[in-house]
Amino acid sequence: MKIQVIPYNIFVIPFLVGVALLLVICLYKYIRWIGKFNKQQRDTIKKNWFSWKIFSAVWEMFREGLLHVKIFKKNFLLGVMHQAYALGWFLLIVVGFAESTLTMKYLQQENSVERVYQLENQGDWYVKEKGEGVIDELTLGNEEVSKINYKRPFYVSIFYRYFVHDVPSSFRNAHLFSNVMDGLLLYVFLGLTMAIIKIMYSRILGMRRTTRHTIVDRFSKFALWSIFPLRLLAESVTACLYGNGGFFTQTIGNLFDPMIVRGMEHSLWMFYSVMLSVFFVTLPFTRYMHIFTELFLIYFRKIGVKESNEKSGYTMFELNACSRCGVCIQGCPLDKELGNHKVQSVYLVRSIRNQERPGKIKMIADDCLMCDRCSVDCPVGIDLNAIRRIVRNKGTLDTKGNYSYVHENKYSFNAIGRIAYFGGCMSHLTPGITESMEKIFEAAGQKYWYMDKQRSVCCGRPLQQQGFLNQAAELREKNSDMIEKSGAVMLVTSCPICYRSFKTEYNLSIPVLHHTEYIDMLLKQDKIKVRKDDKKVSYHDPCELGRGCGIYEEPRSVLKRVTNLQKTRYQKDKSVCCGFNLGNTVLTVEQQTKICNASLKNLTSKPVDTVVTACPMCKKAFIRATNEYPVRDIAEVVAENLIN
Repeated sequence: MKIQVIPYNIFVIPFLVGVALLLVICLYKYIRWIGKFNKQQRDTIKKNWFSWKIFSAVWEMFREGLLHVKIFKKNFLLGVMHQAYALGWFLLIVVGFAESTLTMKYLQQENSVERVYQLENQGDWYVKEKGEGVIDELTLGNEEVSKINYKRPFYVSIFYRYFVHDVPSSFRNAHLFSNVMDGLLLYVFLGLTMAIIKIMYSRILGMRRTTRHTIVDRFSKFALWSIFPLRLLAESVTACLYGNGGFFTQTIGNLFDPMIVRGMEHSLWMFYSVMLSVFFVTLPFTRYMHIFTELFLIYFRKIGVKESNEKSGYTMFELNACSRCGVCIQGCPLDKELGNHKVQSVYLVRSIRNQERPGKIKMIADDCLMCDRCSVDCPVGIDLNAIRRIVRNKGTLDTKGNYSYVHENKYSFNAIGRIAYFGGCMSHLTPGITESMEKIFEAAGQKYWYMDKQRSVCCGRPLQQQGFLNQAAELREKNSDMIEKSGAVMLVTSCPICYRSFKTEYNLSIPVLHHTEYIDMLLKQDKIKVRKDDKKVSYHDPCELGRGCGIYEEPRSVLKRVTNLQKTRYQKDKSVCCGFNLGNTVLTVEQQTKICNASLKNLTSKPVDTVVTACPMCKKAFIRATNEYPVRDIAEVVAENLIN
């Protein structure tokens, strides 16, 4: 006779229901969101869904989904906390699966009738004859057993200690597995402990403040935080009764009296199952949806899918990939310098996702410097500024015709072989920059076309930042046509705002360089000669040039050739915004000045002779803020040190 041995207890039902609902709800949401991708996003997926890019996507999923490398780089303690939860729980599942699988295979090979008697008498396993229903102990004893089949439903890995009380001593790996599982459980408890500390004393983990969560989030968090203490108690009680625990659970179990805790075992495993179910059912409606969604977002981003000007299915993946870790709050100037704790990107994401009042969402979206500090800090890589622009989108408003040259049939002269130079609107308000660039062009013997010398050309990014997306597109189309018809071989601009626009929002067929890149190239090619002075200077990384386009080394390379560059505490991607950019039209001049003063304080924390930047708007902001330090653009510093 052939029989099957199947573990089962009623407490697995809540867990199974939770898993089923989690899969159904998540599958429904993901299919719905993918169906809302726009045409360009769908075309990108069709083209690249299975390509070499998938390998880098899988690697990043592992790095960020389990190891949380980016959070580690930003905040070590916060990285440990997130990794302990993610990697620890993942390994508990993987190792538990391996343990239960190997145990079942061992029991299968042992093929012992006495073993079946033990299992059945415990009441935790069904002993079934293949095709003939349940066999009681008496019937089993009177039959000749030719084969015993040990079935392992997937839930056995989750409740393993309860179902497998007694593994034969000849199974050498049993003790090793139990100790490894206890070690992993302790690892998860480390993350849980740090999470509690973060809520109560966030500064210990290097955070000024934590995010404020909704009631549903808190309820789900309570379920999540209950899972592991309940598992520890359940496994410890079972270890007390049967001696099958590891170094941690068995030590705790030995503290209990078997006569007292025997009636508690089943209840504790039931509570554990219920908390798992509650967490799984609430997960799709809370911030914990990021656990799975982040992996999809990484995949889509790696194969080339990008955010559009309007809300799409991809936007929903970005919104739900946010874990609300609060990292984006730490560097925000509005929080740090102005004490405004309500408009950070984490709250914009939450408000959109929870479909809060449109007025509230618009208020949060508008009150932002768009300095990219949050986007750079975000460990998930969410395009937070793009989401703000979607909310700000004023595409239904008709402001066409405000720029008269758009409708004129006037193009540049023949600029074949020349460089097109675009100063930008703000450079015309600080003419020392454009005048210095003209000197540099002359010193290099470079012929150029001064594209916006008449001050009537705009790159379109100010409109883009404020949500006039259609109007910005109109300007880009006109400017692109002008540049292409000019025959210029390169575009150089002095304004980082314009540079980012030409670099990332246009689709020009010629190279686009910021003047710091261009000057660095001239110096390395010995096309201009400079002397090095004895001044000490600090350099301010403009938001659009640094965090926006990743230009950090070229400005420093130039300055090291002409002067003595001093390091500052907050530099490169941690640079403090000057406060006077075009992203925020809500702040008062006093508030902007307060942010500017904080940035200037960082730049002058060490003795310096000059404050240097590479943005006309930043230069203008710093000049307003100080009379103590001269403020120069890199182009001006180089022009002053040219050797004729």
